[in-house]
Amino acid sequence: MSRIAKYPVKLPAGVEANVAMDAITVKGPLGTLQQPLDGSVKLVVNNGEISFEVADETRHAKAMSGTLRALVNNMVTGVSKGFEKKLSLVGVGYKAAAQGKSLNLALGFSHPVDYALPEGIKAETPTPTEIIIKGIDRQRVGQVAAEVRAYRPPEPYKGKGVRYVDEVVIIKETKKK
Repeated sequence: MSRIAKYPVKLPAGVEANVAMDAITVKGPLGTLQQPLDGSVKLVVNNGEISFEVADETRHAKAMSGTLRALVNNMVTGVSKGFEKKLSLVGVGYKAAAQGKSLNLALGFSHPVDYALPEGIKAETPTPTEIIIKGIDRQRVGQVAAEVRAYRPPEPYKGKGVRYVDEVVIIKETKKK
């Protein structure tokens, strides 16, 4: 069995977990998330904890126990605290503005880029060169941040582009004659 799956997931106050035959539903103050279950892992909810047990001793079941534990832990964290990714825009004239369910970006193209935010994701722009993407689903928040970054990834010579706040861009030296 996976070593990470041996540790149970603790449910904070205000978070409920319901295990059905084919899915687990986690409900909290920020929303509700659902994850389909694989039949090779058994989930037991008791005393405010979710524990994971393998149904059979196959390699797949052992691997899925750790994966499912990580996914459920992210669900519990998401419905109680939420997730956020911060992006920064580096470059002259690069700016962003959040308007309702869309993110308007000016990234040096001849046209503005309008990114439609998916359901359950919010974007804030405290300054024109900062973007904060928030949501309860960790995978979706990361995917939206990656899609926004993909419009203009940081280039290696001047470092211009959209980057994560904690990202380090290594600047290349230009060619010498």
